[in-house]
Amino acid sequence: MTTRPPRFEEAAPPGPACHAVGSEPFDWVTALSTPGPQQDSALRELHALMVRAARHQVWRLRDALPDASRTTLDVVANQAADEAMVALLGKLDTFEGRSRFTTWAYKFAIVQAGSDVRRMQWHQRDVELRDLDLPAVAADDPAQQAEASDLAHAVAAAMRTVLTPHQRRVAIALLVDTIPIDVLADRLGTTRGALYKTLHDVRGRLRSELAAQGYLPAAASPAITTVVASRPSTSTSDSSSTRAGEP
Repeated sequence: MTTRPPRFEEAAPPGPACHAVGSEPFDWVTALSTPGPQQDSALRELHALMVRAARHQVWRLRDALPDASRTTLDVVANQAADEAMVALLGKLDTFEGRSRFTTWAYKFAIVQAGSDVRRMQWHQRDVELRDLDLPAVAADDPAQQAEASDLAHAVAAAMRTVLTPHQRRVAIALLVDTIPIDVLADRLGTTRGALYKTLHDVRGRLRSELAAQGYLPAAASPAITTVVASRPSTSTSDSSSTRAGEP
């Protein structure tokens, strides 16, 4: 009797249910690194695993896609699985065995699928690198509102004085407009790592300037992001995936 393949939304989510703890069928790294029948078998099983994880992630994020037909979802998932597999094989020698290999592999597929969905979501949308609009601050207590407004003005002033135009616009795009970092990297012709470095520099400069002005203690930084990102966002991107970074 032929077993009916699962529908797209029935694809098993990644997790311990797919492989019991300690029950890895073979040494994945050795199998994938050594030409022969076992490598062929390992590659087939790894690809099936990647497809399953990618399908799960694409189905979860389907509302972000302009076309959520099953055909499109299947194409996105399979492309993400292929790209994730290439990425994993390129980093095979970095696997340290601190988790099960299948758990490590799932992360590549999930991150790649999320990235591909976000790229499709933003494909027809303009990415505007704009300057800072002074955020509106609302608070129930007049004293708190005045204090928050004062801090918002200080942040805006600091952004204009201690940041370069590029740093300022990248910070606004990522923190205020919540443009996915991989999308912004594509549009600017740069890398996620370079944008993370820019954000790190932005936070350091703003922290130092606001601490010097007496608005923040020297070790405080969370308030900066809170104030800068106070404008409501209309993005529907999966921000948690973006922040998670690459496996």
